[in-house]
Amino acid sequence: MASAPNATNLPLFYKDLMPLNSQDHANYKTRNTDQATWLVGAHAVPLTAEEFIHAGRNYPIVFAAADQPVPLALMGLNEDINLFVDENGKLFDQNVYVPAYARRYPFMLAKLQPDSDELSLCFDPTSDLVGDLDEGNALFDGTEPSETTKGMLEFCKSFEEAGIRTQQFVDELNKHGLLMDGEVSIQQAGFDQPFIYRGFRMVDQEKLRDLRGDVLRTMNQNGMLALIFAHLFSLDLISNLFARQVQAGKGPVSLDELQVAAAKA
Repeated sequence: MASAPNATNLPLFYKDLMPLNSQDHANYKTRNTDQATWLVGAHAVPLTAEEFIHAGRNYPIVFAAADQPVPLALMGLNEDINLFVDENGKLFDQNVYVPAYARRYPFMLAKLQPDSDELSLCFDPTSDLVGDLDEGNALFDGTEPSETTKGMLEFCKSFEEAGIRTQQFVDELNKHGLLMDGEVSIQQAGFDQPFIYRGFRMVDQEKLRDLRGDVLRTMNQNGMLALIFAHLFSLDLISNLFARQVQAGKGPVSLDELQVAAAKA
């Protein structure tokens, strides 16, 4: 999940990326906040496989309909709708699990050179959480990284390592042909026809049941099976999201990522 700091192709949430260094940012600090403004309007947030168990208690977990499917935690069923934060980015429920992808912002590891595998700690300079602030935690102690910076570096390293394991997990799903185009039907009171949500991928339960015993045994031993079930169980939460979205007066509407349309009779 590492990225090159290219302003034309930045990851979700990031408006810019700048390598952190002691020469240019000697006096910089970072501050904490309970208002994750970057989550406002984010209806789908990337998730690592090791987060499935925790995230699946709060969000439906699906896979992006892309050449390289990425697991996603759905925070809303339509683009620009996040049902878990208010207009300022404050969580409605402080006990809700927040994906690591969102918690690392405004920092991330990125490749400074496309032809190099070396990663550097970067930050989004447009964020008000980092800068020459009056209050906050210093990023440098003289020319050396502070404990705050070291901690964030380790967090970002762990995230990247989890991203590699997640890609291996998805590769195994693809290897056995377990991912299929997803579709969820929800009947809403007052409508003759159900609403159909598409545009994502999910594990095909029939193909899962048809796997050879030795393959299932391996998946059980390496933990893949538990992750698959966490994903499948979490899909029941889609109807909860739908109800919350309707109650909030924010849907259903048409969208590209998760298309919704009345089913034909």
